[in-house]
Amino acid sequence: MEPPAYDNDDDQLQEQDAAAGPSVEKVFEGEPVPTPSEMFTARSVAVGVVLGTTLSVVAIKLSLTSGYMPFLTIPAGLLGFFLSRMWTRLLDGCEVLQLPFTRQENTVIQTFVVACSNIAYSGGFGSYLLAMSRNVAEDDAAYGGAKNVDEPRIGRLVAFLFLTSFVGIFAIMPFRNSLVIRHHLTFPTGTATAHLINSMHTPHGAKQASKQVSVMFKTFAGTVGWQLWQWFFAGGEGCGFQSFPIFGLTAAERGFYFDFSMTNIGVGLLSPCTITISMLVGSVISYGILLPYIEFMQGIIGISMVLADGAFHLLCILLRTLRAMRKRRHSQLATQPFMCLGVDDRPPARSFDDRRRAQVFLRDRVYDPAAAVGYVTLSVVSIAVVPYLYPQLRPAHVAIAYLVVPLFTFCNAYGVGVTDVSVASTYGRIALFLLGSWVGLENGGVVAGLAVGIIVMSAASTASDLMQVFRTGYLTLTSPHAVLISQVAGTALGCLVNPIIFWVLYGGYHDWGESLLLCKIAFAVALANSVLREVSARRGWRVGRYLPCTIAVAVGFFLPPRIPIGMFFGSVVMYLWRRLDADGARAQSMAVAAGLICGDAVGALLQSMLAMLKARPPICIMFLSRSDNKNLDAYLAASPTSS
Repeated sequence: MEPPAYDNDDDQLQEQDAAAGPSVEKVFEGEPVPTPSEMFTARSVAVGVVLGTTLSVVAIKLSLTSGYMPFLTIPAGLLGFFLSRMWTRLLDGCEVLQLPFTRQENTVIQTFVVACSNIAYSGGFGSYLLAMSRNVAEDDAAYGGAKNVDEPRIGRLVAFLFLTSFVGIFAIMPFRNSLVIRHHLTFPTGTATAHLINSMHTPHGAKQASKQVSVMFKTFAGTVGWQLWQWFFAGGEGCGFQSFPIFGLTAAERGFYFDFSMTNIGVGLLSPCTITISMLVGSVISYGILLPYIEFMQGIIGISMVLADGAFHLLCILLRTLRAMRKRRHSQLATQPFMCLGVDDRPPARSFDDRRRAQVFLRDRVYDPAAAVGYVTLSVVSIAVVPYLYPQLRPAHVAIAYLVVPLFTFCNAYGVGVTDVSVASTYGRIALFLLGSWVGLENGGVVAGLAVGIIVMSAASTASDLMQVFRTGYLTLTSPHAVLISQVAGTALGCLVNPIIFWVLYGGYHDWGESLLLCKIAFAVALANSVLREVSARRGWRVGRYLPCTIAVAVGFFLPPRIPIGMFFGSVVMYLWRRLDADGARAQSMAVAAGLICGDAVGALLQSMLAMLKARPPICIMFLSRSDNKNLDAYLAASPTSS
């Protein structure tokens, strides 16, 4: 079924606006949209450099110690707002003329900071690069000889990151309009960040916006308090509320427990029930049914489903683009305001907010041929240079990696848009395994596989990060040009500062046949389900609404069940809220979700800081079965007590 074209009938548009609920953009309607040069300013660059470097230190430290990487998107938006406010107030006190601090500049700062600090993850500093080092190998012979050990060096790391960290940007650029506007993917973290930024910059006097700000900050404060309160009871391994056995202890051993993650609940508030139910179904099939039989293959089966669904949607988008190009040659559509999407990609006339955002997002066009030329150029340079940096690789290995990268980047970006979960590390592990086996242990297959793993993981991670910030820019009326420039600048800074930080901190840390059959079955079932969903949507079949989302089911295969459980809980809360108070849910749900996700991210960051300061929780709460509790009581009764 083709998306409806825009209608100039004012009555119809007014009805759509009324049905959409309170408008955010009407609150900002009196403010002109800044130009890209007024968004990407010297102030935004200075704040971005300071915050990007600071959060990179935190991210590298965490990756080398706990391996946990909290979401830094929302803390970056918050810190960018408060630091820029301090800047403007200081200069106002000195009577220095300056541009007003806008939500668009806030988005640019957040993009810059996240692009810089996320290199700590996508660059493999806490995983792939460490696995190459002699500290991890300990014994060269066990690693297959000196060819499989490679100590990190700053110069090589910087060059390698500059070659690999921009690949995902070029690969995903041609799909930005389709994913953000036509498919209208939620990208929950990007949406929550945009709502946070919009709320902080809302003009005074807007009653509805003031209520949303109040609700969001109350939820935010409550979530941060809840995180810190939980910390006091996590004084040991297996302690705390993070593993509440809501389905019983036996199910909890398989990962089916409730972890009180406000991020998962907030994402569930933003996600359709179909998505969260599909993810929960995938977890049940993987961890509850298949895992007891094939302990190590649940992620690979899930990847087979992701590739099937991603490849199908990628093919659909390419076919629509070709058809749109053919129709434009024989029509006068080039004069219409949404021509860059083509006939099939023209967004439906939703609310005033959607029309306004689409107009701004599509006004500053980023030409796709430039992205294609950039990708080809970077690929050619990498094919020549990467084997020089890592002699274990041959040009053919790098060329094949760059041929498959676009598929992985699209699949990961599409999956993040639907579920807010990135599986870039899983794509990297697949590349590591396949390439390492191809090269062979005797020829340095360990280092070769790890290097290609970084290429694939970096591309997939960077692509999903870029689409997240494009979604944030779309919701804050930020120019795609400014977002792209900020992403590139932040990535470039990250390629410089993260290797230096890593080097400083690194010195202180001295049955396949059955599984492949299941992968083939999963691929076929996923492809059939995707085709049936697309045909049902085109033909208007009622069965389409009952079909699960393929990529959501696939993500459930390699996610811990606690994540789909938390998201499903959020969807249930949203469903009941809509049944009890539809208007309130429509007006406040986004603010509540943003507060939950923001508070959880800041709370996790505070807990990480406590861990870095070597602070230990004073209390341990643990869930035991009745028999284990009796045994513990008997042991304590028999043990001598100290006075």
